[in-house]
Amino acid sequence: MKPVTALVAVLTICVGACDTQPAATAPGVSDAATPPAAAAALQRTPSPAGARVFFITPADGETVSNPVKIEFGIEGMAVARAGTEQPDSGHHHLLIDAGLPALDLPIPADANYIHFGDGSTSTEISLSPGSHTLRMLLGDYRHVPHDPPVTSDIITITVQ
Repeated sequence: MKPVTALVAVLTICVGACDTQPAATAPGVSDAATPPAAAAALQRTPSPAGARVFFITPADGETVSNPVKIEFGIEGMAVARAGTEQPDSGHHHLLIDAGLPALDLPIPADANYIHFGDGSTSTEISLSPGSHTLRMLLGDYRHVPHDPPVTSDIITITVQ
């Protein structure tokens, strides 16, 4: 397979993963596969100085019940759907109980890395009772983190 054809295949898989929001009862369930680990590193899209993403709700340390309502905030950049190449823009990814993925590859799509390629800025998800960490990571039109990455602080919530 030619390198360009392989890249188009990987991006097609990723765009498909981001075009739907996960079901409220199954956070992170995606009908698309995670990009192959052997994918070549991609050129990262620059992010403007001072750009940031953050949680509007819930607050760090908050005790919540299901479904957990989450609102994403963004400053210094715009939200754009996956596949839309627009300067200083990207779409949200919610990391649940997970660290940052490789920064030079598309963000995985699984139960720990939820994509919001449709441009959503809020969601409701169900999580198992107990403590969970949440973090946001902005991805460019190809789902690749920006350079430097635009990521939120990690917050911890407790689900009753």
